Amino acid sequence: MLVRLLRRFLVRYKGSLIVVVLLQLAATTGMLLLPSLNADLIDQGVAVGDIDYIMRTGLLMLGISAVEVGCSIGAVYFAARAAMSFGRDVRLALVQRVGGFSAREFGTFGAPSLITRNTNDVQQVQMLVLMTCTIVVTSPMMAIGGVIMALREDVGTSLVLAVAVPALILTMVVLIALMLPGFRVMQIRLDGVNRVLREQVSGIRVVRAFVRDDTEKARFDRANDDLTATALRVGRVNSVLYPAVLLIANLSTVAVVWVGGSRIDSGAMQVAPSPR
Repeated sequence: MLVRLLRRFLVRYKGSLIVVVLLQLAATTGMLLLPSLNADLIDQGVAVGDIDYIMRTGLLMLGISAVEVGCSIGAVYFAARAAMSFGRDVRLALVQRVGGFSAREFGTFGAPSLITRNTNDVQQVQMLVLMTCTIVVTSPMMAIGGVIMALREDVGTSLVLAVAVPALILTMVVLIALMLPGFRVMQIRLDGVNRVLREQVSGIRVVRAFVRDDTEKARFDRANDDLTATALRVGRVNSVLYPAVLLIANLSTVAVVWVGGSRIDSGAMQVAPSPR
């Protein structure tokens, strides 16, 4: 369903999406080149005191950084335009479709559910398009390019990636699998809040006439508390995602430093002269 929806409404913005991919590719390439240039700057410039090489490489790094920033800004701009235009078209199509519903169909879905579909659900799909263009498109480029650059620098040390990458993938899959049921329940709870609020707004005169204010407040509190509790459960799981990724990344960095240090120490022992 989601793929069909994206295919139908995003096809008219394929030009913007192609521009986003090209800009993200350029920005990612620049991001991957900077560490190698920084290493060359230290090894061939700072270590030997070559000021000219330091200036040339530093200016090149500044230029690449400027291009990277410009490409990133342009990618976000075109991605935001495509995502917001996509949301506008989906909302228009939803309104036109709901306008053609019969009374029976309208009653089957219910006004609260239709309000949620045309507001919160469309916004979620909008954010999906935006995040896909800005993060999901960049991640494979960064992953493939990072692996190639790591293998080019040192094949032995790059074996750490054989452990770190599966650990990252497994962590994200497990946490997302834990969050998905919560997100589904959140949609139901959100429909409930919209239903209670709509009933209270449309029947406010009846509520006041029969002095049902406290009862209606309690109704809304129950619906709101259910939504809050579900959102907190999902939020707690989501809050683990970023620290877990950072932990694995930092452990990988420590492993690289440890392996590199061990290799340097073993090399120094081999070249050291034996005592007489």
